[in-house]
Amino acid sequence: MTNGTADIETVVIGGGVIGLAIAAECAKAGQETYVLERRDAIGQEVSSRSSEVIHAGIYYPKQSLKARMCVEGKHLLYEYARRRNVPVRQLGKLVVATTAAEADALDAIAARAKASGVDDIRTLERNDVHAIEPDIAAVKALFSPSTGIIDSHGLMSALENDLTECGGTIVLETDVGKVSRRPDDLFEIEMTSGGETTTVTTRNLYAAAGLGMAGLGPMLPRVEPYVPPTLHFAKGHYFALRGPARFEHLVYPVPVDGGLGTHLTLDMQGSVRFGPDVQWVNHIDHAFDEMDGLRLAEFERSIRRYWPGLPNNALAPGYTGIRPKISRQGEPAQDFAIHGPGTHGIPHLVALYGIESPGLTSSLAIARHCIALVQTP
Repeated sequence: MTNGTADIETVVIGGGVIGLAIAAECAKAGQETYVLERRDAIGQEVSSRSSEVIHAGIYYPKQSLKARMCVEGKHLLYEYARRRNVPVRQLGKLVVATTAAEADALDAIAARAKASGVDDIRTLERNDVHAIEPDIAAVKALFSPSTGIIDSHGLMSALENDLTECGGTIVLETDVGKVSRRPDDLFEIEMTSGGETTTVTTRNLYAAAGLGMAGLGPMLPRVEPYVPPTLHFAKGHYFALRGPARFEHLVYPVPVDGGLGTHLTLDMQGSVRFGPDVQWVNHIDHAFDEMDGLRLAEFERSIRRYWPGLPNNALAPGYTGIRPKISRQGEPAQDFAIHGPGTHGIPHLVALYGIESPGLTSSLAIARHCIALVQTP
């Protein structure tokens, strides 16, 4: 039992969409809550460098955290966005097969979706695809009507407002250097901000630092033989389509190793972007590497498999994002790793690893899950 008096009841390390969602829930529950963020603004890494897609939950194994959090989170996110006036559009998505072999793969995806509780998936034949997206070439497709897009920046701003309106605080440009557990069961956090190093104690600690968990995870308290997961970084590039487009839905190929393939997504203004590809890297670097035109050529080749009419010189470099993965290159994708006291042995601590796609979709559900882990005896 905790017998010390903490400086702050709850601390969340990480000011991305997951950390903000957790912090907002804690603050709404009446807890004094601080968010520690190493960047100079919220959501500067994984959260602001995605496709901004609300996923339906069709890809993930039954009963996995990704399946459960995505399916629950999708409904929570649509409801929250509409209630808080965050821009959102339920466009629907096509997962397209361009060969007979890929068509067989669609059957497995559909079965997995149904097993996870996604019961609105429809199978479309070639003519059905042409009717709703005339420029897309496919022998078969799955249609997911509950897939959509959301303004991720607007979402994070709304969560920030929820937090601060309940008395919570976000402390920017703050690096966490050490975390220890004291004899009175409080966590002591050593942090540096503005060139000064200070310590603060807290009763509840949520480590949701995204890419930063590579360094933070090993320094968190734990009970042997528990060892935190090792993170690996997969960088993805996005290209933007120059000029207007006629697409009304998101278009995805059959998934590839490391991701969901070079897909076509729309932003809230209707502009088209393509990506991400998968480039395994050893450090965090968001520079756009054009590889002397080789990356553009590979994007064009991938896109023309399902959009043969892609014009020449129609793509412009967009942006990059880095996904924190707990699988290595060539290994099967791993589930979210959300480790509470039952995993690492430390009460009142939750650490999150490998929160990549569908992390944005799952954010509100993940927040509820994390708080339940802390509250469970």
